[in-house]
Amino acid sequence: MVFPGTVSIIIPTYNEAAHIGELLAYLGAAGAVAPAVEILVADAHSPDDTAPVAAAAGARVVPCPRKGRAAQLNHGARHATGAVLYFLHADTLPPPDFLTRLRQAVGQDGAGSGCFRLRFNHPHWFLRLSAWCTRFDNDLLRFGDQSLFVRQDVFWRAGGFNEQLLVLEDQEIVGRLRRHGRFCLLPSAVTTSARKYLDNGIFRLQAIFGLLCLLYHLGVSQAGLVRVYRRLIRQGKV
Repeated sequence: MVFPGTVSIIIPTYNEAAHIGELLAYLGAAGAVAPAVEILVADAHSPDDTAPVAAAAGARVVPCPRKGRAAQLNHGARHATGAVLYFLHADTLPPPDFLTRLRQAVGQDGAGSGCFRLRFNHPHWFLRLSAWCTRFDNDLLRFGDQSLFVRQDVFWRAGGFNEQLLVLEDQEIVGRLRRHGRFCLLPSAVTTSARKYLDNGIFRLQAIFGLLCLLYHLGVSQAGLVRVYRRLIRQGKV
């Protein structure tokens, strides 16, 4: 059985005018303009043309009172009408059949939440290796770039995203979602931009992400993690 309910695609944005149009055109070609699908762009008052570009492409723009991915995702979810929420980054393209796959996961396989594997849009061997590792069902390997689908009732029972977290909010929520239903790692992959790796150096950025994960699990405060992030990462939006 394929889950028949409405799917709400929620995209958090800040200065994504260069990418949001391409993503929305892609989603439209993949069937996201159907009556049972809505697209919400949770925009943090971007000073560029993100909001008008998104609106012109047919998305519903939801201005967010706070900047921060967790806060923006929760704000978008509060405005969503779908039985299934699908959280997607503006520079990430899901598989062409993503709607069928996530509906099957929820309806046929009984998943409460889940995500796809990862692929980068750059052929560097280290990025291919990093993406290959996302096939393993380990919460340490779950990141927001993989996108996230979740039944709306499960999302709110789990408490939504933790808005106190500005770093690793995407990884933290998975453990809580697992307590309210089966988490399903789907076998196909989303394709995400390697732009941040190319801007910062592939090995350098991976080392920074590793450091942030280590500091997070050692109990370093979010303020401390944000300082490290902003000091070391170029083109960051935290």
